[in-house]
Amino acid sequence: MSDTAPVHVRHGSSIGQSLTRAEGMLKVTGRARYAADHHPADMLYAVIATSTIARGRVVALDLAAAKAHPGVIDVMTPANAPTLAQDPDLKGTPFTFRMELLQNDQVRYANQSIAVVVATSLEAATEGAALLHPTYDVETARVDFDDAPRFVPDSVGVGSPSKDTHGDVEAGLASADRRIEATYDTPAQYHNAMEPHAIVAAWDGDHLTIDTPSQGMAMAQARIAGLFGIDATDIFIRSPFLGGGFGSKGLISGPQILGIMAAKLVGKPVKLVLRRDQMYGPVGHRSPTRQTLKIGAMADGSLTAIDHHTVAASSSFDDFFEPAGGVTHTLYATPALSTTYEAVRLDTGTPLFMRAPGEASGSVALEGAIDEMAFACGMDPLEFRLKNYAETEPLSGKPFSSKALRECYEQGAKRFGWAGRPLGSRQMRDEAGLLVGWGVGTATFPALMFQAEARAELRADGTGTVDIGAQDMGQGAWTALAQIAADGVGLPLEKLTFNMGTSDLPNAGIAGGSAHTATAGTAIHNAGGAVIAALAELATNDDRSPLYGAGNTGVVARDGRLFRRDDESRSESYETILTRAGQASVQGKGQAAADPATQKDYAMHAHGAVFAEVKVDPDLGQVRVSRLVGAFAAGRVINPRMVRSQYFGGMIWGISFALQERAAMDRRTGRIVNANLAEYHVPVNADVPSLEAILIEEHDSHVNALGIKGVGEIGVTGTAGAIGNAVWHATGIRARETPIRLEKLL
Repeated sequence: MSDTAPVHVRHGSSIGQSLTRAEGMLKVTGRARYAADHHPADMLYAVIATSTIARGRVVALDLAAAKAHPGVIDVMTPANAPTLAQDPDLKGTPFTFRMELLQNDQVRYANQSIAVVVATSLEAATEGAALLHPTYDVETARVDFDDAPRFVPDSVGVGSPSKDTHGDVEAGLASADRRIEATYDTPAQYHNAMEPHAIVAAWDGDHLTIDTPSQGMAMAQARIAGLFGIDATDIFIRSPFLGGGFGSKGLISGPQILGIMAAKLVGKPVKLVLRRDQMYGPVGHRSPTRQTLKIGAMADGSLTAIDHHTVAASSSFDDFFEPAGGVTHTLYATPALSTTYEAVRLDTGTPLFMRAPGEASGSVALEGAIDEMAFACGMDPLEFRLKNYAETEPLSGKPFSSKALRECYEQGAKRFGWAGRPLGSRQMRDEAGLLVGWGVGTATFPALMFQAEARAELRADGTGTVDIGAQDMGQGAWTALAQIAADGVGLPLEKLTFNMGTSDLPNAGIAGGSAHTATAGTAIHNAGGAVIAALAELATNDDRSPLYGAGNTGVVARDGRLFRRDDESRSESYETILTRAGQASVQGKGQAAADPATQKDYAMHAHGAVFAEVKVDPDLGQVRVSRLVGAFAAGRVINPRMVRSQYFGGMIWGISFALQERAAMDRRTGRIVNANLAEYHVPVNADVPSLEAILIEEHDSHVNALGIKGVGEIGVTGTAGAIGNAVWHATGIRARETPIRLEKLL
């Protein structure tokens, strides 16, 4: 089976069943072809040369040495780079960010692309890039978060206000019996998906064919079309499989565009793949934050006010500020709250969307501060959270479209054994003498919807096809979306051909914001409804059919047949209906989009609770997570196996966030010194403890027609905070900086 061939799923139709991955066999046998696996005829190899300084300009490159190297075809620099139709620094939509595309000699951060070497082999291109030996006019890099001037940004995230208030925070704090003020620091983090950013680009006149990992092919088409002055329909993208993305592949990046430019320069197909160290800079990251929370509560534990102030960093040349205060808008009932922001500019690449942008870093600070206030009130942390349970969204006052967080707390606590937790710290040890601590964190993520389209076809041979330009970056879209498709057209999965992964299919929107299944799934569901309606019209208007006179609303589609809703003994197969009508097939189209009226009336979120157990060596300060139990409510579950996999992934990322993950910056040069997977620590198998994810039943008729909320990002929110709280419970030391380092615990 080729990488773009349809995936034929061999199981029965089954929304809600734990089917195995439709593409699993392709992946484990190596037949799933990722972008860098493509080798068109006459293909050349491109390697980026990156800056070793963080600020200044390139004075000279040894082009003669590089071009003299055997196998080197050309070196692309600002002097000979193909002319672009659009300035890459031009800001368009809120999802347009500036790129470094060899338009000048300026260096804006370390690891910026400064040249591209094209050669007949990867080795020759790599050696040619090393021979360039750039010289620089160096300026002092501005990389110190603490020393950078602060300012108030116009907005944070994608257009969110930099100040939100509800009630009188100052009065709420003044009237409180208990007050805390705590500052939490989170570091810069980098996506580090297994598959690096890569592109294979081939021009045929103005027609461009590319293989590249993309979380949003239509957005990539539009950006490429603008930069090269061609029609988006002349760009064909293949992206059936992604080796992880976590947001970094949501937007086309500068290195990918450079691969396209290099192909245009040399007139042949070109492959460009980033090395691991080159991933630190041009393709986004999570910015560092400093968050200060002031919280007031009465003696009985009732909150009186929350003030959440965030300082976030962006690059010197573009704007993306981590919206860390957003979690405070929705989690805890308080008569007064405020979220405010300041920002700094650093000589780094622009931070962008990274799994749970805002919520991940914000929940670390909020959940830690909530625990601190619970202790100040002499209350169990879970009891304190239930005391301040929000029945309506605190900032907006809107009712929740659904909220089963109480059930998450209850079932998670029961499974974990929370009832036996001592209130004070340093009260538990295991048989080896290690300090044991238990912590809890609340998880939340908005239930988002984007725009998408799909099409469906039913054929006279009893088979069907559903097409949508969706992506699978490991979350199980090939499987879950096919389940929705089969259900929508009323066919067993083995009779359905499900196509996705190429840009010539209907636009599925972006696989991000934990919204892909909801968005693409709704479009698929609606396309199924449209094709069934067309088929039903043929049958119910034909007096030879047992369904004659039933009307569209009077039939049900199931197992390749239409049944009268009022008398299921009267039915007819799709084959019979189409054959009698003399039609080879019938088609239908469907769309998906958020409903503005529903968004105006309801607050829509997924919720969860994570319980963590840690063990800490009292002499060495070494921390190990020994147990994690998460309970999550995210609307309708299409495939429990895939959902649990996503929850596990998020919880593992929470371990990484709490204990391991941090980009270390050399403040003298502005370079990241651990730009590799040996020193940029993320969890390996030995770091991952017993994991359990409980799926809480929840029905939501408002979020979308299928009742689906997202699960991809919620697992990381709550988990890191729960681990930090467990470390305090074990040691009595409140670590307010992540990752929690052993020297802080000694």
